[in-house]
Amino acid sequence: MTKNASDQPLKKQRYLALFFPLLPAERWLRTAPKRPDAPLIFAAKQRGAMRVASVDAAALAVGLRPGMPLADARAQVGNVIVVPHDPVLDQDWLDRLAQGCARYTPLVALDAPDGLILDIAGAVHLFGGEAGLVADIEMRLARLDITLRHALGPTADAARALARYQTRPAPDEAQAIRRLPVAALELEAEATTALVRAGLKTIGDLASRPMANIAARFGADAATALHRILGDAPSPLDPRIAPPPVIAERRFAEPLGSTVHATKILAELVGEAIEDLRKRGKGGRHFRATFFRSDGLARAIAIETGHPTRDTSLVMRLFAERMDSLRDPLDPGFGFDMIRLAVPRLETLGASQLRLEGGAVREAEADELVDRLTVRLGRGRVRRLRPADTHIPEQAQLELPAIEAPAPQPWQGPEPGEPPTRPFHLFDPPQPIEVIAEVPDGPPHHFRWRRATHAVRRYEGPERIAAEWWRRRDNGGLTRDYYRVEDAQGRRFWLFRHGLYDEKPDPRWYIHGVFA
Repeated sequence: MTKNASDQPLKKQRYLALFFPLLPAERWLRTAPKRPDAPLIFAAKQRGAMRVASVDAAALAVGLRPGMPLADARAQVGNVIVVPHDPVLDQDWLDRLAQGCARYTPLVALDAPDGLILDIAGAVHLFGGEAGLVADIEMRLARLDITLRHALGPTADAARALARYQTRPAPDEAQAIRRLPVAALELEAEATTALVRAGLKTIGDLASRPMANIAARFGADAATALHRILGDAPSPLDPRIAPPPVIAERRFAEPLGSTVHATKILAELVGEAIEDLRKRGKGGRHFRATFFRSDGLARAIAIETGHPTRDTSLVMRLFAERMDSLRDPLDPGFGFDMIRLAVPRLETLGASQLRLEGGAVREAEADELVDRLTVRLGRGRVRRLRPADTHIPEQAQLELPAIEAPAPQPWQGPEPGEPPTRPFHLFDPPQPIEVIAEVPDGPPHHFRWRRATHAVRRYEGPERIAAEWWRRRDNGGLTRDYYRVEDAQGRRFWLFRHGLYDEKPDPRWYIHGVFA
């Protein structure tokens, strides 16, 4: 099934907020050798003191709460187990949960550090309604032993507030939102305290007052937050991954337990996506396959190409290279129940004419080799030199990932029959030398480099290269006078004097490169 994201009809906005109140503890328990027999708390340094950052269910049961000083927690419960809080690992685990929730909708936003928000407007029909979708999420997260609180809402802010602050049921969402405490607005502590002291304890109390009075007394942030939670102002969702223009996916009634079978299905999805690209006259530069496991987790594998392509065999070869290079092999677990292929980056793919001598064929083979090496070794490991628009020698070419393909620029070459103006080997940074010149601002007569003295027999220059004017203004960049010189043994060097005598009283000399 291939879907075009831009062709989806407009639907009523519906959001599902997922809140994981015990995420650090449940993440830690997944890798713990055994379950602790005492309350578990996670400590971190906050405002110059060690405080409780998170707790498990046992710690909550004995009255320990996030934010309290660690010393108070130890005094209250003597046999507490303290673990250093690791927000990076928590973020990684939340991101894995977000990958798994992408099976329901591609619009999944991180609500760090312990929540997700899903835009489910176009997905509920796949599960027989909102209740079926929520039941499926609950079932999968229960398999992962994850404590979940969730809520539906007409806006992302409303769903989030209901999931985190609702304490009792209500006949409908509108009433539930109005029953929420003003803490659900998540204002500054002083503003929340001022609202409560003024007798405005719930969202309904606040909504019954004129908005201008609220903004004047409690600040514009209070009025804006109230508008957003009531749905009177937009609360846009920032998805973890932007919806791709081309999506092809396959769902299975019986999970696939074989990686080989899953790879065959991926090849079919690539073919469907390529056909969609062909209709658009586009080629793909980035392909992302996501394998959703029946236990709720997901694994994403992405590849890039240096040029837009509609070659199914090339895309599958790159996917094979990527899978072979994985440190952690693709594990189906209890089976894959859904596979999705997304093409987030498209570019125009025009018709090409092959050269009679086969030049274009060789270029295509070289591009394919670059793609394969990049997929196997990593995006930053395979690099290529690109010309840059500057006259500063060491900045005239940039080292960029080879898979990036900027607009081609011609290299500046010498005139026919003339020797090269730039050396084949450039030192970066230039190496200092000692120079003897007949006149202070004249060419070098002798120079000493690497403890060896060279007598100059021939020279050409100077070629004057001034500092770029914007750098010269900021940091006093110096002018360079370059000389191409040849010593008594016929060796050729590229030397320069860094600075004029009216710019610097004692300019230094450097060797910048050697000619072949």
